[in-house]
Amino acid sequence: MNKRGIAILGSTGSIGVNTLRVVDAFRDDFTVVALAAGRNVRKLAEQCARYQPELVSVETEECAAELRAELARANVAAPPRLLHGEAGLVEVATHAGASCVVSATVGAVGFVPTLRALEAGKRVALANKETLVMAGELMTRAAEASGAELLPVDSEHNALHQCLRGERRAEVRRLVLTASGGPFRTKTHGEMERATVAEAMRHPTWEMGAKITIDSATLMNKGLEVVEARWLFGFEADQIDVLVHPESIVHSMIELVDGSVIAQLGVTDMRHAIQYALTYPERHPCQLPALDLTQMSALHFDAPDTERFPCLALAYRALRAGGTTPAALNAANETAVAAFLEERIRLTDIPRVIEHVLDGHESRPVTDLDAVLETDRAARLSASEEINALVSVIG
Repeated sequence: MNKRGIAILGSTGSIGVNTLRVVDAFRDDFTVVALAAGRNVRKLAEQCARYQPELVSVETEECAAELRAELARANVAAPPRLLHGEAGLVEVATHAGASCVVSATVGAVGFVPTLRALEAGKRVALANKETLVMAGELMTRAAEASGAELLPVDSEHNALHQCLRGERRAEVRRLVLTASGGPFRTKTHGEMERATVAEAMRHPTWEMGAKITIDSATLMNKGLEVVEARWLFGFEADQIDVLVHPESIVHSMIELVDGSVIAQLGVTDMRHAIQYALTYPERHPCQLPALDLTQMSALHFDAPDTERFPCLALAYRALRAGGTTPAALNAANETAVAAFLEERIRLTDIPRVIEHVLDGHESRPVTDLDAVLETDRAARLSASEEINALVSVIG
């Protein structure tokens, strides 16, 4: 049996590392042919020595030189071809030997490489939700034209994919995404206004990167997932709901027209969703422990509070507006989150920045790549101007 080639965009991040752990469990089925990472050269060098990919890309030319030196010091017998920048990401995403591309970069940087992978007919295991938020129409159109498969790795969308298996689209009334509620689920607006970066980074359930952890703290992560679900599954905004579920045991569910609810439950470990996306439509035994229902005392569900968490309402607003508005939302959020992580603005300023950008954005149809990229640039500029204004007031 021939091994299936795997390429990973974002190999040194949480999803990338867990993907390699899944590959380790299925060494007879998968081989790593290409890796892309940002600046974590040391970890990438270790991955190159272990998995011996043919192609590797890093963020900058300087990182490439550093990686080359690391590989020489480690006496890697067959060093990979080294590239850098967006061009390198695209080459990793379209590597001829890759039948599946795991898109796990953070933010808009993964947008173009993921699109190119879909155009090339690859199966894309998608963990980068920003790509569908920015241009879901372009992505799904490219997949349809090439015959590429788009499978979600996000635990919530992966759960929905599993719940929808075998169900007729006309018999599904709504999708329900669950949210842990983040570290400020029970906090007041005043407490959130005074929140530090360290407090916002203490996610109660998942261990994730900085950007997605802050998105979870503001519930923007769930807003982005609402937009993503629209493009993955073809449901409109009014058919996609969110429930706060602090235990994070029910990863998501669907409600059928007869009132039946189908839910997917599981342990909180991303390897399950990654394995599902890599091996679909087959199912294989998993190394993770089984979910022990006897250890659960209760499961709780609450409606989200969009007054304390306005980012969720802003995401619904962008989805309903359509066109380039979700791309503007994503760019504004990325810019605002970066400013919060740099301690330039408060956590509660993030939705203010996003609302400012949306108020000034004139939506256009998503006709091509340039329309999305231009929206992204303009929204980041608008967000930066609003951040500077807020900084001058705070200061």
